[in-house]
Amino acid sequence: MCGIVGYIGPRQAGHLLLDGLRRLEYRGYDSAGIALLNGGGLEVIKTSGKLSNLEKALVGRVPSGTLGIAHTRWATHGAPTEINAHPHTDQDGNIAVIHNGIIENATAIRTALVNIGHTFESDTDTEVLAHLIGALFQGDLEEAVAAALKEVDGAYGIAVISAQQPDVLVAARKGSPLIVGVGTDEWFVASDASPLLEHTRSVVYLDDGEMVVLTRDGYRVRDLQVTEIQKPVSQIEWDLAKIERGGFEHFMLKEIFEQPESLRNTLRGHLLDDEGTARLLGLNLTDDELKRIDRIVITACGTSWHSSLIGEYMIEELARVPVEVEYASEFRYRNPVIDERTLVIGISQSGETADTLAAIREAKARGARTLGLVNVVGSTIAREVEGGTYLHAGPEIGVASTKAFTSQIAALALFTLRLARLKDMSILQGRQFIQALRELPDKVQQILDRAPDVERLAEEFLDSSNVLYLGRGVNFPVALEGALKLKEISYIHAEGYPAAEMKHGPIALIDENMPVVFIAPKDGVHSKIVSNIEEVKARGGKVIALVNEGDAEIERLADKTFPIPDTVDLLTPILTSLPLQLFAYYVAVRRGCNVDQPRNLAKSVTVE
Repeated sequence: MCGIVGYIGPRQAGHLLLDGLRRLEYRGYDSAGIALLNGGGLEVIKTSGKLSNLEKALVGRVPSGTLGIAHTRWATHGAPTEINAHPHTDQDGNIAVIHNGIIENATAIRTALVNIGHTFESDTDTEVLAHLIGALFQGDLEEAVAAALKEVDGAYGIAVISAQQPDVLVAARKGSPLIVGVGTDEWFVASDASPLLEHTRSVVYLDDGEMVVLTRDGYRVRDLQVTEIQKPVSQIEWDLAKIERGGFEHFMLKEIFEQPESLRNTLRGHLLDDEGTARLLGLNLTDDELKRIDRIVITACGTSWHSSLIGEYMIEELARVPVEVEYASEFRYRNPVIDERTLVIGISQSGETADTLAAIREAKARGARTLGLVNVVGSTIAREVEGGTYLHAGPEIGVASTKAFTSQIAALALFTLRLARLKDMSILQGRQFIQALRELPDKVQQILDRAPDVERLAEEFLDSSNVLYLGRGVNFPVALEGALKLKEISYIHAEGYPAAEMKHGPIALIDENMPVVFIAPKDGVHSKIVSNIEEVKARGGKVIALVNEGDAEIERLADKTFPIPDTVDLLTPILTSLPLQLFAYYVAVRRGCNVDQPRNLAKSVTVE
């Protein structure tokens, strides 16, 4: 969501901070701003809209200064206007604050401050926080920030500077990620690693309740009381090229085409052919502990929820352990049945999804074992769970997830294989499953090589107002994901359904103007989905079908088909999702949509 970047050091901060905001654009935002200490005081410039508007406002007048903060905002309080854009200042205009998150008791604090003479310009909770820090400031910014944060409820990642202490930058987090970049005689703070890579690979990950104080001489981490905390310095393993477009028109297209590599990276080092099982040392669960698990709950949001549904099919089919998939946003607001024999798996690309993190914490509090399946090394979920596995899919910049989705499925397949071999799966079955996993990257590449066919298909359906996606069994979640991709980036209304459920409502929508996408590989329910296609055709619907090569029966029925290679039934979602990603991409591009930064969406959702 909101992007945060701050700098203190010997260099001019203005252009450096703007470059950092460009690296953070992928997170989604609606306004941008910058604050610099220029030797004569605090200078703040901010605009609504895209970063290019801020850059235009700064042409020929980038303030000087070697300490500053900058921000891209995703609105939670107040419309996306210049007044509501960050940074916000205190009553006297001496303190500037940028903030990601929500201050839940902002209204009460605002009322108290108004009663002592404060006036507010914006509708934001962040301005309230800036005024509160200013009201508590008695010459020490560090202590004023700590005192203010003790009074607020909610989530925050903040960076704060003051004209009265021009050599200090204070940042803190609770529920919203912040990273400290450690350079040579210069220091950074950012909401993720992307703005830092050009300058340093050495980082310190802050945890909830921690605050960092950056000065010209270094940094120190403390809690909101007075206790200093020793934090390890970690190294970022990926390089700048991973967050560049590399010749592709959009990050989303680049990431779609990276999937053969991202899948290989997810699987690398985990497959034990001779034993017919998977090596997953990061689980931190012994074989005996895994065997004692009698129930699994997978919790996630959005695309990760769809991959979780696929994991449910895999685990129940092969390991015969009951699985429930929960929306993380709902999990902690009911009274889930959780005990020490329940394993709770949280899935999140960013590892920072607020709802998923809260669900993990709720599960831990109820005595469950917890695992994380995340892509970002050092993320909060990765640090708070008892074990898990990284996807190693590489940075995903496009807001609409693609390669992380297929890597999540692959990682769930690895976990399933491990668990199933501890149950009743034979070594021969394990070896066959491993062989199918090893073949997937090449089969993905075969699909990508036919991307022009999908592009031509997309051309025929640009003007559709509604699209229905249907699948059965393990490909029902693929229908959900395909519909989500189309609506996310092309703004066409789309719905995913189990194919058999079509006649319990959605069939009323079908006519000659309604495209219906069937995910129809030749699996155990193939004959049933053929019947569903017949039902659509009888009502004049236009059928697009994903089929296995040589499926003459569906090729005869469908208006358009796209063939995919064969694989074992439970792994078909990795292959069937690829054409749907491409279809959504090409439709969105032809409709003139911003596929990397779709309206109203954010990459890492760090508020409820």
